[in-house]
Amino acid sequence: MATILVVDDAAFMRMRMSKILTEAGYEVVQAENGLEALEKYQAVKPDAVLMDITMPEMDGLTALKEIRKVDPNAKVAMVTALGQQQIVLEAVKNGAKDFLVKPAEPDRVLAAVSKLCN
Repeated sequence: MATILVVDDAAFMRMRMSKILTEAGYEVVQAENGLEALEKYQAVKPDAVLMDITMPEMDGLTALKEIRKVDPNAKVAMVTALGQQQIVLEAVKNGAKDFLVKPAEPDRVLAAVSKLCN
């Protein structure tokens, strides 16, 4: 089964997403900011990434750009709070394949990951 990197500075969001994904049979790796996400991406080479936009250390948009420098084929979906449409558009321009609005329903999380992995 595919490995998914879940990146969010809020522990409860990482746990919620991880639970949804592990129950569906995915392997999950977690990171709490963009800097850690970049390190884990290079170490683990996950099949897909669910990345929060607003985080300390390195935000999701910067991390997306850095990950795509390392792997131009990286499959990343941005996870956003409501009202961040402009940032989402910027993320899509920089290679994000999808986006989820928090708190994403389990069906939506699984649909996004399925789309990224296929």
